[in-house]
Amino acid sequence: QLQLVESGGGLVQPGGSLRLSCTSSGITLDYYTVGWFRKAPGKEREGIGCISRGGDNINYLRSMKDRFTISRDGAKNTVSLQINNLNPQDTAVYYCATSDFGIYGLCPAKHEFNYWGKGTRVTVSS
Repeated sequence: QLQLVESGGGLVQPGGSLRLSCTSSGITLDYYTVGWFRKAPGKEREGIGCISRGGDNINYLRSMKDRFTISRDGAKNTVSLQINNLNPQDTAVYYCATSDFGIYGLCPAKHEFNYWGKGTRVTVSS
């Protein structure tokens, strides 16, 4: 059974960093575009960025470019999201998802991601 699992969330102080991971049982993540999303309380789910099959193409939403870094490790079947200089507005549940679509200047649209994890919660607070 295909399953995506996010991990690495938790409580962090403003200015801190976190590294979230997305792994899978059932699929090889290298075969898919993998995207990261987040849903803050009271807001819609928003995209952060995505990484192509093989990892040679990474695309971020404009507002996410400075503090977010996506990478993949094929040997570990993992896609990671590094978040630096966290602030309270980053408080959200973070999700990874896979898409059969490639990256053509932009990440696939949200509806083009077909498998989703259940998310990992990040809380930024002093």
